[in-house]
Amino acid sequence: MSKAVGQFAPAPVNASRSPCPVVNALANHGYIERSGTNIYMNDLNAAMRKVGMSSLLGSVFARLIKNPYTFFDYFGCWKRSQMSSGKKYLNLVDLATHGAIEHDISLTRRDIAQPAGNNAPQQDLIEDMLDASSDGGENLSVDDLGKFIKSRIHQQLKDNPDLLYGPDQHPVNCGQVALMMHCFGNGKTIPCKYVRALFEDERLPEKEGWKKRVWWPMGLIEFFGAVRTLKTAVGVQFD
Repeated sequence: MSKAVGQFAPAPVNASRSPCPVVNALANHGYIERSGTNIYMNDLNAAMRKVGMSSLLGSVFARLIKNPYTFFDYFGCWKRSQMSSGKKYLNLVDLATHGAIEHDISLTRRDIAQPAGNNAPQQDLIEDMLDASSDGGENLSVDDLGKFIKSRIHQQLKDNPDLLYGPDQHPVNCGQVALMMHCFGNGKTIPCKYVRALFEDERLPEKEGWKKRVWWPMGLIEFFGAVRTLKTAVGVQFD
């Protein structure tokens, strides 16, 4: 029996999934195709609003599918065969294409040049991130995550001689974390139980108490301010 839209179910066998646990969670809840295939711009944009992202900010991300020749096609994410009824679509695994929105120094994935690859979640990194909590494992703060990202940078400089991470990749990384902090936390902290649900189960943390932002969905001004705050917390400068 198929699950209702909004009801969680683990990814089916052979499902297409991305390096982004939130996007994967949207598929696992049926807000986009549970198979992770044939994802259209309008569907992804609507799904982003399910986590409290404004339609304007959601469009910034979802419109990348609308114009693959100017972004995803350039990086090889989109294939010319991925057309249906004149509309372009992506499969979630396409988001793992290196250099588009995927980058080295992920919170919970290894780098593309490493044996584990850049798409599958790594349990040891999930635990390391949760261990970065400075209040005994209740919450992760912006400063906690800033320090964790900085430690990941230093570690990967040792572990990955082919590391590609600099002034282009760092704001993308900080932006992804900022979205998590503001859509699932209060902008300053996020409960560790929410983080575990998102990264370990790839599930929206509704049963842990999370509720979607209703009155003030996250928009562009808040987003870019949050990115600046997180970059300050990481404290790494690039030449």
